[in-house]
Amino acid sequence: MKYIILDRDGVINQDSDAYIKSPEEFIPIPGSLEAMARLNKAGYKIIISTNQSGIARGYYTEATLAKMHEKLRILLAKQGGEFEEIYFCPHGPDDKCDCRKPKPGMLTRIISKYAIVPADLLVIGDSLRDLQSALTVGAQPILVETGKGQKTKLALNELPELADIPVYKDLSTAVDAILNK
Repeated sequence: MKYIILDRDGVINQDSDAYIKSPEEFIPIPGSLEAMARLNKAGYKIIISTNQSGIARGYYTEATLAKMHEKLRILLAKQGGEFEEIYFCPHGPDDKCDCRKPKPGMLTRIISKYAIVPADLLVIGDSLRDLQSALTVGAQPILVETGKGQKTKLALNELPELADIPVYKDLSTAVDAILNK
């Protein structure tokens, strides 16, 4: 089985420095849902891994987050796609959790649950913390330029361990490259 892990905000949906706080604010990036459906059709199982510190900050509740994720599930199904599940970290940056990216807790749980060989795992994100968590578990990080991706791309030159990772315009372009290998 082939698995791929996607970050959420900035990869699948529009990101906001003011946080995505409601289903109404959850707006897919053009082409992202279709790209996810193409991954499914090519035999990939999609798992989403996302930091959601807006919960700890009191901007929204876990129930509201569940509604956002149900919206994603419905919109993705209309494109013929699905995801296995969504792992999220509800903690703030000062909490002492192991799941808030760049810490690897969410990825290690996913790898363990699905018996994934880390070296075979693709992890697509838009932020440095997404890429760092992938490297920590031995997965293959991929950067997209949507969301915080353009800012992250500028930082790659100063980080030798990330200098050679693939960078794509958006999720759709990344999926094109993955499926054409």
